[in-house]
Amino acid sequence: MVVPEAFARSTVEREGEPGARWIAELPGIVKELMERWECAPDGEVMHGGVGVIVPVRRRRGEVAVLKVSFPHPGNVHEPDAFVAWGGRGAVMLFERDDEQFAMLLERVRTTSLAQAQAGNADEMMRIAGCVSRRLAVPAPPGLPRLRDRADAWEEQLWRDARELAHGLPRRVLDAAAATVRELGRVQPDTLVHGDLHPRNILRADREPWLAVDPKGCAGDPAYDGGALLKSLVLVLLEADDLAKALHRAMDVFAEAAELERERVQRWAQLHAVQAAFWARRHGFRAARGGLELEQITDLADHLAESLTR
Repeated sequence: MVVPEAFARSTVEREGEPGARWIAELPGIVKELMERWECAPDGEVMHGGVGVIVPVRRRRGEVAVLKVSFPHPGNVHEPDAFVAWGGRGAVMLFERDDEQFAMLLERVRTTSLAQAQAGNADEMMRIAGCVSRRLAVPAPPGLPRLRDRADAWEEQLWRDARELAHGLPRRVLDAAAATVRELGRVQPDTLVHGDLHPRNILRADREPWLAVDPKGCAGDPAYDGGALLKSLVLVLLEADDLAKALHRAMDVFAEAAELERERVQRWAQLHAVQAAFWARRHGFRAARGGLELEQITDLADHLAESLTR
């Protein structure tokens, strides 16, 4: 296997020497896994932010993909989520090697919901809501609970508010803190994807759409709705009234997901505030600085204010 150059470069830039060692070992890891799981290469190697995807064909001819991720705490519970879903709304897990952060998964198409429904926010949110509803199953023991992060969320919120230059009104910050106290500390033991956005929902054959790349945690399903709305804002930029378009998107998602609309809005507002501060402190993978980052930061501020009740 030839490691994609862009993936190798970004991994080393992000992880340093450990990343360079892992990239050097990756072809051997993939070779050993394919031999053990009796697979043969069946297409061009693809990659995401933290892992490679190798299309393969299994011994009896079934197609699949081999996913190997850089060892990171955020990837630990991905296979646990797939096991709990058992193919319900998400790709199926065939094999796993937790030590190598590797999985053999059901192959789906490369077309994402973001691509297929670009410019059609209503249909994008309806489909995402239907997927979210199917993913809402009891969480298995051992998954991290979102409620256990609430204290750290609130502490970080006020630290950022003190230390970073920003123009977010006090009422916006108070609303975010209230969400942490009132929703964040008491949450159900429901399996939550953790990173549900339109690029992580892919066209499939077994079901029309299937989720990929879960973080795997337990909490309020409306949390995923909040993350989804944050990612949708770039789609809605051309709307005449951004706030109105956002609220309509929430209505469509909440109805399809069978969730309380107010909870979705409150989680979305908290996500927006966190994104606004993250942009100021760290930047984003796509924009570390300059005018583009300023524009994204301003957009996060606007989103946070628009979603504040």
